[in-house]
Amino acid sequence: MKAEVFLSDDYRPADDEPFMNERQLEYFRRKLVNWKAELQDENRHTIEGLQDGTRNIPDITDRASEETDRALELRTRDRQRKLVTKIDAALRRIEEGEYGYCEKTGEPISLKRLDARPIATMTLEAQERHERREKVHRDD
Repeated sequence: MKAEVFLSDDYRPADDEPFMNERQLEYFRRKLVNWKAELQDENRHTIEGLQDGTRNIPDITDRASEETDRALELRTRDRQRKLVTKIDAALRRIEEGEYGYCEKTGEPISLKRLDARPIATMTLEAQERHERREKVHRDD
């Protein structure tokens, strides 16, 4: 079992320290774990709301509006479920020592990008190339 890494509340990864050192890895691990907990908490609230919100609304317009709201909420939760899967994958990469490196080029992903999107798997340049290729090869 690894020793716990101390991080102050105001710690932010910096370019002048070794890339993906223990403190940086712990910073991103905590960020991912907290994000996952928030998403799961929102999911619980949605499920409770859907269970409590089942009611018979006589007005057809009000019923349609409520069904639309529910469909939107479920779509949002489905996106968040997929996000939790990506968070789990990022946590696995931290454990395996692969976190912070581009899956296409092997280069380090910038700390600013990882701070903004801790589930990133590619450098910004590799992501842009990937999206351009995707756009060109997409069937319209």
